[in-house]
Amino acid sequence: MTTASPPINNTQLSVNVTTKSQEQSLYQSKKRRGLVAFFFLKWALNLSNFKQHMRVRRELQPKPSKAALAPALGQGSPSLCQPPTVTFIPVDIHVHSR
Repeated sequence: MTTASPPINNTQLSVNVTTKSQEQSLYQSKKRRGLVAFFFLKWALNLSNFKQHMRVRRELQPKPSKAALAPALGQGSPSLCQPPTVTFIPVDIHVHSR
C-alpha cells in the first residue's frame, strides 16, 4: 500500500530562497555602509586631532627674530654673519675656595 505524497510547490520554495538572499544582501550592505561610516568618522577625528597638534606645535616653536633674518637676506658674506651664542652658567654650582 503506497500513499501519494503531496506535490512540492517549487515556486514557494524559490520565493523563500530569493527573499532570504535579498535580506542577507541588504543586511550585508548595511554592515558595509556602517563600517565605511565608522572608519570615515575615525579618520576625520584623527585628522582634526593631527591638525590641532600641528597648530599647537607651530605656535610653541620659537620664532626667528628680525635682526637674525636681516644678515641672512644677503648683506655680507655668511662667514662674517654668525648668529649670537648664549652661554648658560647655572647659579647653583658652588665653587669651593681654598
